[in-house]
Amino acid sequence: MKLSTFVHFAAFGVKTILFRQKKPILGTVILTDKCNLKCKHCSVNNITAVIHPYSQIRDEMQTLYRLGCRILFFCGGETFLWQDSGKTVRDLVIEAKAMGFLIVNVVTNGTFPLDLPEADLILLSLDGDRERHNLIRGDTYDTILKNVRNSASDNIVFYMAINKLNMSTIPDVIKLAETERNVRAVSFNFHTPYPDTAQLMLSRDDKRRCGKVIREAIENGAPVFNLKSALPYLIENSFPTPCHQCLVIENGKISTCGRCIEIPGLCEQCGYFFVAEYTLLFRGNLRIISDMLKTYLRYI
Repeated sequence: MKLSTFVHFAAFGVKTILFRQKKPILGTVILTDKCNLKCKHCSVNNITAVIHPYSQIRDEMQTLYRLGCRILFFCGGETFLWQDSGKTVRDLVIEAKAMGFLIVNVVTNGTFPLDLPEADLILLSLDGDRERHNLIRGDTYDTILKNVRNSASDNIVFYMAINKLNMSTIPDVIKLAETERNVRAVSFNFHTPYPDTAQLMLSRDDKRRCGKVIREAIENGAPVFNLKSALPYLIENSFPTPCHQCLVIENGKISTCGRCIEIPGLCEQCGYFFVAEYTLLFRGNLRIISDMLKTYLRYI
């Protein structure tokens, strides 16, 4: 991370904590909900299957920038399906950097070639070993690993959503993150029980068992892009929501924290690690602050 980037985020954090500000720093642009997969745990794919036009996406990027966001995520659907006016996701990443965003990340299912060295991080969904991943996402595991190994750079972070089907395979994904040369780390979430996927939700005891595995991996030096100090809050769902420092924009609509925030009761069962980590960070939790400094400076 550049020194100027670190200074900007540090100043934002100090002001947010001291003055209880609710200004955003992280923004996500949904390029499309069109996806080439139908994953068992996903509730947001192919609802409209619309590829949003380049002019609209650029306007949404500018809107997030004006609101104060300096970390930008491009998300889907499947982001690499997005193309318009001769532009691709790679063009959007380059434009976002030129616009002034300090960190630009892309979320993908990994089934397309990963020629994106301009992104700070590519968060690539890998949901277990070959058997469990393919059970959840279809026969894509080997394609993903081929794309990872052929990647143009080492900016990949595996992104695992832990649920009832794959909870036993956390060590497999951690080991793969340790051994694949283009992978920096693995980042975890617990499954958030959207109404049509509630059957995949982890029990409190399940979360404790998973949390123990993740905590021990972190303590043993494994490349885990999550904060050990946030795990107890995630297990008990005792962190404040929503995260006012995060915005999502989709087809002109801006949502605080997440695009399904209006679903009754969902926030109380949130499994997104970053929500817990960011809300606790901006409440001034000293252990979270220390953990985040060490983790983010290592992987970004």
